[in-house]
Amino acid sequence: MTFLAIDVGNTRLKWAQYASPQPGAGLIAQGAVFLETIDHLAETDWKNLAPPTSMLGCVVAGEGVKRRVEEQLELWDLEPRWVVSSREAAGVTNGYDHPNRLGVDRWVAMIGARHRVLAQGRPRPVLVVMVGTAVTVDAVDASGHFLGGLILPGFGLMLRALEMGTAGLKAPTGEAVDFPTNTSDALMSGGADALAGAVERMYRKLRARTGEEPALVMSGGAAVKLAPITELPFETVDTLIFDGLLELQSRRTAL
Repeated sequence: MTFLAIDVGNTRLKWAQYASPQPGAGLIAQGAVFLETIDHLAETDWKNLAPPTSMLGCVVAGEGVKRRVEEQLELWDLEPRWVVSSREAAGVTNGYDHPNRLGVDRWVAMIGARHRVLAQGRPRPVLVVMVGTAVTVDAVDASGHFLGGLILPGFGLMLRALEMGTAGLKAPTGEAVDFPTNTSDALMSGGADALAGAVERMYRKLRARTGEEPALVMSGGAAVKLAPITELPFETVDTLIFDGLLELQSRRTAL
């Protein structure tokens, strides 16, 4: 009853194989590849995997990339199944004006974060921050209702925009510091503070809206860059989207 979870982002495909399609299932294998190399998964990373019984994935990279992944899944007799954002799933309700237009990675991450908070004790609001090519900051109240969220450019997009639009500025190799005294540190610190400020501002709004301290959960490949900046208590969860996929698949299996 092994289960394959797939997260196809804008830059990389991440995958994980679990012993069963249940939250908390044992991790058998995992990996990540850049989208440019996904056409070789069947003959490289996935070649020696035990055939999974089921799979569920989320993809934001477009239909062409999804078809390429499905071609690699032909290695096994496995029906590809992909999450679509909906009005409700796994106890989370979607407050987007058009629920099906919400990015599916955001939707699955919120489901994962919601159930992570529930597993820790009482229901409470949660702020879900995904730090990747773009940064999303999504607010969920204690009842599991998605209130709304922000989309910002990630570190790389910010820095490239400055490099293209400003004479003499180059993408830095600097660090985020309190009082930058060189251009590289000034660029990196400006990007980090902009993102941290958005997170902290949304945190205060969610706290004011719900009347209690939210949990702050951060994930994504570039979360490590933001983690040292925010002054709020937070938890970094690398597997947040996989946690959401496991939760969703467990409910499919139970039907």
